[in-house]
Amino acid sequence: MSGDPYSARVRAYFAAPAHAGALEGGQSVLVDDQDVSLQLAAILDGRTIGAMRFRVRGCPHTIAVAEAVCEALEGRPVTDLLEFSAGDLMEDLSVPIEKTGRILVIEDAVRSLGRTLCGEP
Repeated sequence: MSGDPYSARVRAYFAAPAHAGALEGGQSVLVDDQDVSLQLAAILDGRTIGAMRFRVRGCPHTIAVAEAVCEALEGRPVTDLLEFSAGDLMEDLSVPIEKTGRILVIEDAVRSLGRTLCGEP
């Protein structure tokens, strides 16, 4: 077993997050909890997510998960945001169980953005 706390995918997403930054004209939400501050933004193309971007303050796992979220959800129906679950991403990226609270902050942000974009309270 490797002593490296970061999987190859986490290292790749952390090293080159293609979705990091601002999104002009998009709607965004800000969630700040569990030592994570995440601003998540999206632009719709009809009822499809045309583009997503993030700004995050957190550990490499949170940055990697934020990148993976944006990558996975672009091009999907906006309603997918409402039912997003971070569990599969945690497993796919080998995020340690002790980081669950931080990753759930990302899940909360995704669902909050979905409610904003869908006009739900």
